Amino acid sequence: MREVRYEVIKQGVSFGTVLAIVLSWSANKSILWAIIHGILSWIYVIYFALFKSV
Repeated sequence: MREVRYEVIKQGVSFGTVLAIVLSWSANKSILWAIIHGILSWIYVIYFALFKSV
């Protein structure tokens, strides 16, 4: 059970990072911002969904 939990968390972090990088690149066209947003991952994804996706 413990291994399954770690795998789900690992996949969620990976997906969040990739999603944040793609959203950042599409909005800013900047590698530096994409890296920063990739580090922040889910925080940026939630911010993008609330404030940038008009």
